[in-house]
Amino acid sequence: MVNMAAKQNSIVDDQASSDDIPLTSLEESLFSSEKLDRASPELWPEQIPGVSEFAPMPGTQEPSWNEGLTKQDYTYMQQLGTLTASGLIMEVKKLHDLAYQLGLEEAKEMTRGKYLNIFASKRQR
Repeated sequence: MVNMAAKQNSIVDDQASSDDIPLTSLEESLFSSEKLDRASPELWPEQIPGVSEFAPMPGTQEPSWNEGLTKQDYTYMQQLGTLTASGLIMEVKKLHDLAYQLGLEEAKEMTRGKYLNIFASKRQR
């Protein structure tokens, strides 16, 4: 117990000695003589270069990827945004399977058109 009391007294003594430093010498030690260049906003108009391509600026038009989207498209994007990681992976797998099926159907139709001679040039007919 005596040790703890001695430690507490030394902590109090340390705090008192740090409080004894005059404030002006503390201010002087923190003073910087560096001159700030006020022209920097002209040199770097953006805080983070390139961010204006992605973040909308007030009073600007909508981005090009946003043109032509319907309310149904926005609803679908909102639904995709609320999916968990595993749900989003399942959705991507569904789209992959759908694209594969469309590719198979397209190949079948192209083969069919080839056999029906639909793609022959006008000179050969």
